[in-house]
Amino acid sequence: MKMLLGKDTQSDELAYLNAEGSRAVLVCGKRGSGKSYTLGVIVEELLSVGGSEVIPIIVDPMGVYHTMTQANVSQQDALFSWGLAPKGYEVRLLIPGNPTTLYDADVLQILKQRGVNVIPLRLNPSDLSPDGWCDLFNADINKPLGIVLFRAVQRLQNKSEPFIIPDITKMIERDGKAPDATKEALLNRVEAAQSWELFATSGYQPLQELFMPGMVNVLDLSRLEPGNRGLRNLVISIIARNLFRARSDARLREEFGLATPLPRVWMLLDEAHQFVPNGSTTLSKDQLIRWAKEGRQPGLSLVVASQQPSAIDPDVLSQCDIILSHKLTTRADMSALNSLSQDYMGGELRTFIKALKRTGEAVLVDDERETVNMLRIRPRRSQHGGSTLPPQEEDVFDLWKR
Repeated sequence: MKMLLGKDTQSDELAYLNAEGSRAVLVCGKRGSGKSYTLGVIVEELLSVGGSEVIPIIVDPMGVYHTMTQANVSQQDALFSWGLAPKGYEVRLLIPGNPTTLYDADVLQILKQRGVNVIPLRLNPSDLSPDGWCDLFNADINKPLGIVLFRAVQRLQNKSEPFIIPDITKMIERDGKAPDATKEALLNRVEAAQSWELFATSGYQPLQELFMPGMVNVLDLSRLEPGNRGLRNLVISIIARNLFRARSDARLREEFGLATPLPRVWMLLDEAHQFVPNGSTTLSKDQLIRWAKEGRQPGLSLVVASQQPSAIDPDVLSQCDIILSHKLTTRADMSALNSLSQDYMGGELRTFIKALKRTGEAVLVDDERETVNMLRIRPRRSQHGGSTLPPQEEDVFDLWKR
C-alpha cells in the first residue's frame, strides 16, 4: 500500500510512503509552509489506497477539514498534470457535545448543503478510568477529594456495567466515609461536568462505532476549550484509550483468522503540541505516547503535525519513523528536528531543511527505508480549508504542475 506524496525535486521521480503497516509520522513546518495541506494529502491517499481497510481520523482543533467534501477545482490544471482530478470526499464531522449549541444554525445548514454529515459525539462516563476522573478535576488521589472520587468511580467500574454521571453522584452521596464538605465540593464538580453536554446521559455506544472506514472522519475540537486539562484533551484521552483497546481485541481476532468490524486506524493530530507538549502533562498525553510506542502491533498509526516540533514531547518525536518537514526558521525547532538526524542521511537534517525554498516543498525522511528526499508535495484533490495561497506564492501553482 503506497501513498503518493509528491515528486523528488532532484530526479522528478514520484515519491511514495509505504503505509502497509503501522507508522508514526511527524509533519512540521512554520505557518504557511504547507503543513495542514500535507495532512490533507495523506488523508486523500489513505482513502485512495486503503479504502475500507483503513479508518482515517483527523483531530481538528481549528475547524478547517470539513472542506474536504468539496473538489479542488481551483487547482485542476495542476492536478491533471499529475494524472489526478479534483474530488470531494465523504466527510463525517464528529462534534463532541451538542452541535446545535456549539454552532450557529446557519453554519450547520451550510455544512449540510455541502454534504457534510454532522454527527454528535457523546463520551461514555464509564470509559474514563478512576485515575482519569481525578485528573479531569485535578484531584490528588492521595487527598480527600481525590480519594472519594476515585472510590466512587472504582466501585461503579467493579460492577462491570456502563454508568452515567448521575450514578457517580449517587455513589458519592452514599459514601459514609466521606466528610460532607468533601462530598459537596465533588458534587459541584460532577454537576459541572454534566453541564458540558459531552457525556452520554443514557445507554452505551462504543466510540469505535462512530468512526467509519472509506471516508474522512473529522473530530472537530474547535469549539472546545484548549489547555492541558481542557475538554479537547479529555475527548482525545477517552477516544485514544478506547480505540487502543478495541484495536487490540480486533488484532487478536485477526491472528486467529476471524473477521473484525474495526480495521486499522490512522489518527492525524493537527496542532499536536496541544496534546503531547514538551515539559508538561495533559489528560491525553500518556495515551498518545502509548500509540506512538506500542501502536504497531494493534494496527494503530499516529501522525503528529505542528508548527513547533520543539514543543512536542521527545518521547513522541523519537518514535516517528517518518518525518515530513516543510520550512522551519526558529532555532529551537531546527534543533529539535536536527536531533533526529541519522547516519544514513549523509549530513545533518537541518542542512536539508535550510535548502527548502518554496511553499509546498518538504524533506521526507523514511527511517524504515533509510532514505532522505527533497519533495514537492502533490496538489490536493479536495479543497484545502486551512488558508489560501498568499499572493507572493503564485508560482507555487507552476511548481505543482511540474
